[in-house]
Amino acid sequence: MKGLADRPAGYTVELLSGGATLDDVIDERICEQALAEKSAFMVGDLGAVMRQHARWQGAAPRLQPYFPLRCNHSPAVVELLASLGLGFICASKVEVSLALEHGVAPDNIILSGVCKQLALVKAAAKHGVCRLVCENEAELAKIARLHPRAKLLLQLSTEAHTAETSVAFGASLKCCRHLLEAAKALGLQVVGVAFHVPTSCQDPQRAYSHALADARCVFDMGADLGFDMDILDVGGGFSGSEFQLKQVESALSPLLDAYFPPLSGVRVLAQPGAFYVASAFSLAVNVIGKEVVTPRWDGLVPGENGEDAEFLYYINEGVYGPFGVKLLGNAIAVPAVHKRAPCADAAVHPSGLRGPTLDQLDLVVERCLLPELSVGDWLLFANMGACGLDDRASATCASPQPPVYYAAAASDWYEMQEAGVTLDGAVKTFAFV
Repeated sequence: MKGLADRPAGYTVELLSGGATLDDVIDERICEQALAEKSAFMVGDLGAVMRQHARWQGAAPRLQPYFPLRCNHSPAVVELLASLGLGFICASKVEVSLALEHGVAPDNIILSGVCKQLALVKAAAKHGVCRLVCENEAELAKIARLHPRAKLLLQLSTEAHTAETSVAFGASLKCCRHLLEAAKALGLQVVGVAFHVPTSCQDPQRAYSHALADARCVFDMGADLGFDMDILDVGGGFSGSEFQLKQVESALSPLLDAYFPPLSGVRVLAQPGAFYVASAFSLAVNVIGKEVVTPRWDGLVPGENGEDAEFLYYINEGVYGPFGVKLLGNAIAVPAVHKRAPCADAAVHPSGLRGPTLDQLDLVVERCLLPELSVGDWLLFANMGACGLDDRASATCASPQPPVYYAAAASDWYEMQEAGVTLDGAVKTFAFV
């Protein structure tokens, strides 16, 4: 394995050659950790990010991707996505600064957030980030005072999102005329509409049909008031699944052709966060404690020789670190045990996985089936790239994120260069070592 070093950012991307795989990278890091503190770490496959970009372009060519930085702050990902020409959705001063540091043009940044802090709006004005999402009159007044050159996208509520959260998010259609009139009175420009349909939506056809019909109405209202609106942001709602992307695109495509045909001149944006990065990152954690717990037999008769034992394992990362999505109601997938091939005859036991704190909320996986583990064993969690990853230490974090090791297959790396990404822009600091 050869390395590609990014000295200013302080990380290394390992270029895999000679048959080396991502598993080899994980094995090597675990071997290193076995001689040290056995700290948790993550491995990111930048080639997987590149492949997801190709899948996006093939399945949804009309949807211009804007990456929400809340999904993944890691510098290598930001540099790569910036070099591929993505825009970015930012919700904080840190995220705006991160995008700008990696050469993203202010015109390719959209400032999101229901209620933005004054300092954030001022920072956007200072750096020329003019596209801001807005959904209420109080926010309009704030933006008019602090950022009069702002170009606004009205955030529309959708039935699917409201049903999922039980909280109205965005402005209803009946409020939009008033908001447009208020924006005009304040001298603000409104350039488009944004909405969001969650990944969990069971009927995307119905959800997008309602949302796009409402968006068309807002565009027509805006035209009546003299606004030149040319941006439609269809939000997130894209998992890492190519099948799900095609399902959403098949629901969207005929509706876009009907309401916003290409000749309308409207740019259609989307926010594929998890789609780009979820599958690219794996987390390795170490078992630091073990308890035998009282079995919950659920009416079954306990077996002999301990084959029905139930275990609780403590691992060195929890919900106040990379498993924070658990606190938002997202389930954590059952991990694989490092260096143990699945075997039909191997005994498995009901097991729970807890983080290192004594907090009752720090329960990563409540119950799953695992072979009996020992303190010091390693567990591998896949699909961990969309957990707000930031491999830079931050004093504001409850728990610093584990270190990240990046890798890319030589074929992925060279294919990206052949596709026109020369790495001499936002990622020019990559250099062979």
